[in-house]
Amino acid sequence: MSPDLIQLLVNGIAVGSIIALASIGLTFTYGILRLANFAHGDLMTLGAYLTLVANLNGLNIWLAMVVGAIGTILVALLCEQLLWAPMRDRRATPTTLIIISIGLALFLRNGIILFWGGSNQSYDLPITAALDVWGIRIKYYNLVVVALSAVVILGLHYLLQHTKTGKAMRAVADNIDLARVSGIDVERVVIWTWVIAAGLTALSGGLYGLITAVRPNMGWFLILPMFASVILGGIGNPYGAILGALVIGMVQELSVPLLGAQYKLGVALGMMILVLLIRPQGIFRGTM
Repeated sequence: MSPDLIQLLVNGIAVGSIIALASIGLTFTYGILRLANFAHGDLMTLGAYLTLVANLNGLNIWLAMVVGAIGTILVALLCEQLLWAPMRDRRATPTTLIIISIGLALFLRNGIILFWGGSNQSYDLPITAALDVWGIRIKYYNLVVVALSAVVILGLHYLLQHTKTGKAMRAVADNIDLARVSGIDVERVVIWTWVIAAGLTALSGGLYGLITAVRPNMGWFLILPMFASVILGGIGNPYGAILGALVIGMVQELSVPLLGAQYKLGVALGMMILVLLIRPQGIFRGTM
């Protein structure tokens, strides 16, 4: 394998790790709340901008990401109270929820442009040299992104498999009525779903800002790869979303020499269509 190809593969793993964190949040909201949230990418953008504000005001980038995550969680919980909870009470149709989520996405994106402008911005970070590994130049922050994503994913696995909250989330995703009859506090699970989904999404936005510019449409351009990852891995399955995101990230980067960088989204769309035609249930069964 040529060094250029390995370089693209490394870049693909970094991008795939970022998409994976955001896709987990997306598959949580669908698997538990039955909500295909098209505003998810713009929550990612909001997390990146809140991280930027905290960082430019003197906070260390890692503390700034925590601040960005907290701020994004608060916005997600506000949306839950003002939008999603009333819609669930009215038993709104999936089509209605999708339209509302698209409207929310536009609202968030234009709000970001209103407050921070439409130009690209960058974190206040020290300049770091790329690492030379067997002739392959690997950016320092690409390694940070992959390592931090792996730690977060392992923590999420522990939460889902070994904590009371995680088991309750899995039960609600499997059968919400049975979970409610069994004594599980479904509303508490809903709150935790938004906390985890928004927190992971904000973190993915913060990490994406490490390897590229922070811009208002960054999350919108990643929403298609997120959905493609969720569908590829199996809708509602966070482990499938992780694998799907890594596959999407690597295939997108490896397609650049053949098609050019401008067709990355087209590659993600093509993979999503292929999966829907050949194996609509995805790689794994769609359950947590």
